[in-house]
Amino acid sequence: MRYVSTAALWFAGGGLILMTMFISAQVFMRYVMNDSLVWSEPASVILMGWFIFLGAAVGIREGYHLSFDVLLYFLPAGAKLALFSVSDIVVAAFGAGMAWFGTELALSAWNVKLPSLGISGAVDFLPLVAGGCLIFVFSLERLVRRAAGLPTARFGETEMEDA
Repeated sequence: MRYVSTAALWFAGGGLILMTMFISAQVFMRYVMNDSLVWSEPASVILMGWFIFLGAAVGIREGYHLSFDVLLYFLPAGAKLALFSVSDIVVAAFGAGMAWFGTELALSAWNVKLPSLGISGAVDFLPLVAGGCLIFVFSLERLVRRAAGLPTARFGETEMEDA
């Protein structure tokens, strides 16, 4: 899973760079050349979807997503692990929902053509599907690692192992 996570992170970073290049080219063309690139905005929005959802999935795998940790300071180690597992189950269900409903959206837009890019409207929803699948898989990985007694990058779990 580390290789999948690293590939997703590199792909997301590449998408961010490419989106920045597209928008910069659009600004140059519009304000310097007095012309416009009609494809730059929709292509940038699609790329933004990719780097947001892939980055979110990697953040979940690495334990960087937002959480409310105040209660964890007062609970014993076993209760913390149970709450971490409940959290990962909820996040996995959310990722599965993203993938499921994203697929439904993509299928509903399959025959719609994006006029500025000339491609299927389903492409708009593919980042949602891919990100949802990765969020689901990475959450399951965290649950399996925890069940096997292996560390995860989650707050509090490394401190519990040292104790």
